Amino acid sequence: MSSPTVMPKISFVGGGRMAEALISGVLSSGGYKAEQIYVADPDTARLDHLKQQYGIQIGATNHEAVVSGDVIVLAVKPQVTAVVLKEIGDGLAKRLVISVVAGMPLMRIIEACGPQARVIRAMPNTPAMVGEGMTALAIGPGVGESEVACARQLFESVGQVVSVDERFMDAVTGLSGSGPAYVFLMIEAMADGGVKMGLSRETASLLAAQTVLGAARMVLETRQHPAQLKDQVVSPGGTTIAGLHRLEQGGLRGLLIDAVEAATQRSQELGG
Repeated sequence: MSSPTVMPKISFVGGGRMAEALISGVLSSGGYKAEQIYVADPDTARLDHLKQQYGIQIGATNHEAVVSGDVIVLAVKPQVTAVVLKEIGDGLAKRLVISVVAGMPLMRIIEACGPQARVIRAMPNTPAMVGEGMTALAIGPGVGESEVACARQLFESVGQVVSVDERFMDAVTGLSGSGPAYVFLMIEAMADGGVKMGLSRETASLLAAQTVLGAARMVLETRQHPAQLKDQVVSPGGTTIAGLHRLEQGGLRGLLIDAVEAATQRSQELGG
């Protein structure tokens, strides 16, 4: 599918961490210029930070954001989404709306904006800040191919994109949306282990982070099952199998599965 030739102006309603991740990513990719991006947020200190850091356009009211953009990225907290949509819903009816609100179903946004609204539900994650994001898109009714291409271009500028049926979006939230936090915890714990064994904090952190990065790249580039790659590291009676045995004793595998399930259920609750 071909990409749009004219880059639309993008307005972010909400200037939190996810909005900043996307702003940082799209500007770093070179696909957008600062003057094409507008952010509205009631936190003036937050706006000042975004203006100083990225040189984008800012404003305190959501109405300003709506009239300033061709594409509106809804990036507010789930708890205030209903209030925000009541305020600006009418203005969104003629624009492409991309929602990154965790747990918020497409139909709730469409109901607030009117039946003609074109809405895409997206779940990116914070590694978008370094161009390694993972985003899932669920396409709402009436969204045209060029609009889908526009959304894909936005998120592909900060990582990889998949399309899924909306009924899987809560699971996406629990896995890749919340997943970076699980990985950060594992990196921290691995580094702690290195420090316990005598390594400096700086060295241990580098070793842990690069190990996770390299392992992830092997999964993506070789397309082998993680179990196959794991077995390539394990030698009979060696160090790795001793470490894996202790992880299995501690229930790491089950805990990670439980974490994804718990985050998925919380996403469902937020959208309920």
